[in-house]
Amino acid sequence: MKRKIITTADGSTTIQLEEWNEQYHSVHGAVREAKHVFIDQGLDCFKSDYLSVLEIGFGTGLNAFISLLEGEERNTEIHYTGVEAYPVSAEEVAQLNYVQALGAEKQRDLYRRLHESPWETPQKITDKFTLLKRKQSFADIEDKECFDLVYFDAFGPRVQPELWTEEIFQKMYEALKAGGVLVTYSAKGSVRRAMQSVGFTVERLPGPPGKREMLRASKS
Repeated sequence: MKRKIITTADGSTTIQLEEWNEQYHSVHGAVREAKHVFIDQGLDCFKSDYLSVLEIGFGTGLNAFISLLEGEERNTEIHYTGVEAYPVSAEEVAQLNYVQALGAEKQRDLYRRLHESPWETPQKITDKFTLLKRKQSFADIEDKECFDLVYFDAFGPRVQPELWTEEIFQKMYEALKAGGVLVTYSAKGSVRRAMQSVGFTVERLPGPPGKREMLRASKS
């Protein structure tokens, strides 16, 4: 499938899959979407000094990088697990401008290390941020009560509906600790119903630029 780097509305880049007319991040602003969905409506739910995060779709590493920067700012220890079946190439990573877009020139080496870290082995990126990348299909996730927070950032249900099913959200529910939270950019009715059917309490929240709503699901 043909892939190209494009610039989104806030000046940050993303990868576009032309055949699907689908992007790794919103064309209305990659960085703005990531901050709104995963930080403002996800990470900000927690005030503890330790957090375990599962990202569904490690992709470009943008969500991981923003979470690392936020954790350093808040003095929060984050153990971050990123699941990705099809890793982004080093050539594509080199063309992404998230360091500049986030004003994080002093942390450029940390973004590089996120991508250069070996798969399947936990790596301490900073004193406060540990990364485990798993090359794995989402359907093969079997974690039980391991995570405080799930970033659900798979390609959209329009192009990959099989990733937005009751079966997948059951796995997410089981992977979360009691009191855990899942956030996603999607607000599709079938997605909300699939979440509710496996036991999540689901909220509709204001969406990022270009989207009216997003979803946050909680495990009691």
